[in-house]
Amino acid sequence: MTLPPQAARRAWHAAINPLHATVYFSPDTFKEFAALGVRSTSAANLAARSAAMGAVGPGVVAATFYNYSHELLSRHLPAVWETITPEQAVAARYRAADATLRRLLGEETVASAELAEAAELALRAAEGCTRHARPLYSAHADLPVPDAPHLRLWHATTLLREHRGDGHVVALLAVGLDPVEALVSHSATGKGMSGKWLQDTRGWTQDDLDAAKDRLRGRGVLDADSELTEDGRALRERLEAETDRLDAAPYEHLGAEGLARLTELGGGFVLRAVKAGAFPADLFGKA
Repeated sequence: MTLPPQAARRAWHAAINPLHATVYFSPDTFKEFAALGVRSTSAANLAARSAAMGAVGPGVVAATFYNYSHELLSRHLPAVWETITPEQAVAARYRAADATLRRLLGEETVASAELAEAAELALRAAEGCTRHARPLYSAHADLPVPDAPHLRLWHATTLLREHRGDGHVVALLAVGLDPVEALVSHSATGKGMSGKWLQDTRGWTQDDLDAAKDRLRGRGVLDADSELTEDGRALRERLEAETDRLDAAPYEHLGAEGLARLTELGGGFVLRAVKAGAFPADLFGKA
């Protein structure tokens, strides 16, 4: 079934990825991991997202996450697995998702028919995902689907998020953006993380960011003010269009009507979460 142009991309940005990403900035995540002895926020996030792949080390995570500094990863992996098992990390992440969604959305919304409907729509979309060359998606697809509707929804958004992310890594390689260039050029669109958060969460230094800007200026992607040039905007659009192509299957499986409804419902939940303080005020900005 043919979908409206960029409908899947709009759904992902407005309704799917932000709902999944609430856990990365949630105090509930760090509380759950701290109770198990993991007190570093970086270690908690790395363990939470990678645990579905098992007790992996920095090389595997650098390859699959793509835009994290190997130095940062090496500080926490595989050492975190001496404190917590992957199975404990997966369970802690779901407990954190439960607490986070209840806090941000409210008990009435969590128990609503609309949320249960969104969960089933998202799971139906995930039926169209493919495993091959999708390491993060495949690892999370091996996890059981939770029973509670709000966790079913969060699980489904995780699958859809990692499926698109795996394809996005392929597209980044195809257009020739290394990990830091990918982050810097994304920030230049106005939709990416600020330099502070790139350094705090991805482990790159200001020197790393500045060097990437210099490389991108040399290629005509950024101008002297670190803004995207016309060629830079075209590059980013080619990147997103290729990511869309690689990620089309789940949304074609869901269909235009179902996708529109998922975008409507999920977008409403995201707006509620944002108003409740799901994300830091300084998260987005220039690198």
